[in-house]
Amino acid sequence: MANEAAKSDLADLIDTVQAHVRSLASAHEQRAQLTASATACDKRIRVTVNADGVLIDTTFADDIADLTYDEIAAAMTEAAQSAAAKVKAEAEQLFQPLQKQRSRLPSLSEMVPGLPDLRDSSLQPRTAPTTPPGHPDRQRDNVTQFDDVVPQPVHRSVVADADW
Repeated sequence: MANEAAKSDLADLIDTVQAHVRSLASAHEQRAQLTASATACDKRIRVTVNADGVLIDTTFADDIADLTYDEIAAAMTEAAQSAAAKVKAEAEQLFQPLQKQRSRLPSLSEMVPGLPDLRDSSLQPRTAPTTPPGHPDRQRDNVTQFDDVVPQPVHRSVVADADW
């Protein structure tokens, strides 16, 4: 009798996991279609990014020439970052119900005694800085620096080398 109950519980768990995997695949498809737009400089600049935050469209108003190159550059950065933040928030909302479903599933450590709970040890990627290259915020801690490096000449072969 206990064996039948265990089989039934396992079958229910497998059905739940399969449904969760289908929902996750659907959410990933929906996420891939997301875009977000933002404007800057009194709507003179409009940008659109895809679900990965990659700039996919840029539109300038007719009077964009009234701005300096520095103003345009700063506004482009501001608008692209704003659009990327919007699309990230939309994606997080899309996956939020799935996170709740996942939290109700038993962990591997609950099913197999002695197995570590991988949910606790999952590494989250470091958030990339939004500052330009060379900015102090982009410097990583504990980076090994070599001050005594001697550049070596590079010897390159040439296909037309007569000795070849």
